[in-house]
Amino acid sequence: MKLREARLLRIVVAAAALVPISAGLAGVVYGPAMIPGTPAGESHDLDSHFRYLSGLLLAIGIGYVSTIARIESRSARFQLLTVIVVIGGLGRLISWIITGAPSSVMIAALIMELAITPGLACWQHRVARLHADQVMPADSL
Repeated sequence: MKLREARLLRIVVAAAALVPISAGLAGVVYGPAMIPGTPAGESHDLDSHFRYLSGLLLAIGIGYVSTIARIESRSARFQLLTVIVVIGGLGRLISWIITGAPSSVMIAALIMELAITPGLACWQHRVARLHADQVMPADSL
């Protein structure tokens, strides 16, 4: 059961990591033009900042992928990545409050950042705890 849960978590994290990897890569390659209705080439600074943040998003996705093989023992990395994602999501939420509702794509990103990612972190913590119990059962203390 414990191995099956860890394997399922690996599969779900791999699938979820495709989101920041694909969005980050698209942002690096296409810049702000990847967002429908965004005027291309209007601001070199906006383009630069957008591609930089897209590179960070790509790196976050790669960071999550780096936890998959030994997910039960990568808690610190998983939690750090999750904190980074949640802080970014809070920034997106502030934007919604200040400027109004974004597109449905950005709302989906917000749900990923403030609900799904923390949920996966909780699941990873559970799997790590189960693995630790398996390695050193509480009875042997």
